[in-house]
Amino acid sequence: MITAYFDGGSRGNPGPAGYGAFIVDDAGTVLAELAGGIGVATNNVAEYRGLLAALQWAVDNDVRALHVRGDSLLLVQQMKGVYRVKNEGLLPLYREARHLCARIGTVTFEHVPRERNKDADRLSNVGMDSNGRASSDTPPA
Repeated sequence: MITAYFDGGSRGNPGPAGYGAFIVDDAGTVLAELAGGIGVATNNVAEYRGLLAALQWAVDNDVRALHVRGDSLLLVQQMKGVYRVKNEGLLPLYREARHLCARIGTVTFEHVPRERNKDADRLSNVGMDSNGRASSDTPPA
């Protein structure tokens, strides 16, 4: 099973925002480190951008089963169907995430404490520091 950790944040909420995704296999081998700046946005938008980056990576790499971990209880519960998406601004991001999940096949979600999401958090800070320039760094195979 491939595991994707995602995170996002903004300095100000809304403020300069970025996302990060850290993807590993069962052996702990790092498959991808993704980061990007998204300009001015809220924390929740940035979190969704981190999730979307991870899901898109999975689609692009023909992953058929993905375990997703994040420290945003709101997003994890929304993706599990426990919470409704009430914010109209988040609905398009949620719908895009659902669409990508369907393309992958099997996607499970788990809420983890911040301490267990440090790599994705580090990458989201790289994204915030990039001032809106998207970046991606995938280690060689």
